[in-house]
Amino acid sequence: MKKALVTGGCGGIGEAVCRRLASDGYFVYVNYAHSKEKAEKLAKEIHGQALCFDVSDISAVKKAIATVERLDLLVNNAGISEIDLFTSISPDKADEILNINLKGAMNCTRTVLPGMINAKSGNIINISSMWGQCGASCEVDYSASKAGLIGFTKALAKEVAPSGIRVNCVAPGFIMTEMNKHFSKEDLELIKEDIPIGYFGKPSHIADAVVFLASDQAEYITGQILGVNGGMVI
Repeated sequence: MKKALVTGGCGGIGEAVCRRLASDGYFVYVNYAHSKEKAEKLAKEIHGQALCFDVSDISAVKKAIATVERLDLLVNNAGISEIDLFTSISPDKADEILNINLKGAMNCTRTVLPGMINAKSGNIINISSMWGQCGASCEVDYSASKAGLIGFTKALAKEVAPSGIRVNCVAPGFIMTEMNKHFSKEDLELIKEDIPIGYFGKPSHIADAVVFLASDQAEYITGQILGVNGGMVI
């Protein structure tokens, strides 16, 4: 049975990815930092295992991943955002965004790569954002962290391809999750007007993209950014 680790595994997108991978036959490690009850409930339902660690803490990452068998798939999904003017974001919050969204993905990848390299096989999928592709006003730190993930994806893909490892990235558009529940009804209608396809994305749309990139159907695809945004960013 193939084994996958999904960071931020019990958030909206993370949960959808975990469930979809499990339905495709993966044993899934559901990573969480705070939501223990939710992660353990999800892990039980999909016959996986909850795994607690903070992706921004390299020592915690190494300790946790040392307890699992070699991974076939790593999905770097953990992330946070903050909407405010760039000059109003505190240095501590800026560090937190970068440390979780970008450095966290690098910490996890750095830890699992030796096993994948030894096996000459592996798959890494990073969850970026359309704002990492084009930038968003009042989400500058978030956009920078997600743009960093795109650069990380492209560079690492070149480096590890000779070892039989593929690295790709999914860049979601506006996906209806808890992270976006703070928007007013009026704001949501304005955002929807900018989506050519005419409706908001669902976590399952991202899960479908992840499963495709992880599959043998994508065996010749690496270093790519798959935008799942309804045409909002082209």
